[in-house]
Amino acid sequence: MKIRVYYEDTDAGGVVYHSNYLKFCERARSELFFQKGADIFDSKRGHFVLSRADCSFLKPAKLGDVIEVRTQILRLRVASVNLRQEIYKDTERIFVGDFVLALVKDSKPARIEGELRRLFEALF
Repeated sequence: MKIRVYYEDTDAGGVVYHSNYLKFCERARSELFFQKGADIFDSKRGHFVLSRADCSFLKPAKLGDVIEVRTQILRLRVASVNLRQEIYKDTERIFVGDFVLALVKDSKPARIEGELRRLFEALF
């Protein structure tokens, strides 16, 4: 998913503020599901929470840059999924994040099964 960096994404020096890389990754994850017409926000089956993030900020993105977020699944588990998301500016990798998303229902881990599991398998 390609994203343009706007003024609101940057600090006073025109450099992307660190927390916005997480927003860009979240937006790209959501967009994958929207493109498939999947409703992953169905409260009956639970919702995903970010349970772990390991991020490396390699180079800055700046105001006006067009960046691309690439997502790949590393592992699909019973109640969680491990993802790697990388952000590129042109061909240069500027950010990498390894994320664990856990499915939670009624404040407890829930199984990723059926349609939702098939969706993850098809996406990645």
